[in-house]
Formats: sequence, structure tokens, C-alpha cells
Amino acid sequence: MNNDWIEVYSTNDIFKAEVIKNMLISNNIEAIIMNQQDSSYHFGTAKIYTKKENILKTKEIISE
Repeated sequence: MNNDWIEVYSTNDIFKAEVIKNMLISNNIEAIIMNQQDSSYHFGTAKIYTKKENILKTKEIISE
């Protein structure tokens, strides 16, 4: 991943991360999830990244 992407949200709940990612995408904001959870024990984090130019709009949508 290049320097144009920035972490905007982190959670232990992969389902919640998917919901937030889909909210961003439905608002025309590119978003990806980096799932860093262990596949056997389901601990760790899922981080959502978006492009830097979308950071203000992203934070506004997440905080709603």
C-alpha cells in the first residue's frame, strides 16, 4: 500500500468493519479493510483505510 492511504478506523469486530467500509463505499469513498485477526482464535484488529484526500468526509460519516 502506498502513502496515499491512511488508517481511519480500527476494531476487533470484523462485521462492524465491513459495515463501516460499505457505508464509505456507498458515499463514493474508496475504502479497504486490512484484517489482522488470527484466523484460528479471532483476536486482533481489522483496520479500515481510505485515501488521504477523503479523510474529513470519512471521519464525518464514521462519527454519525
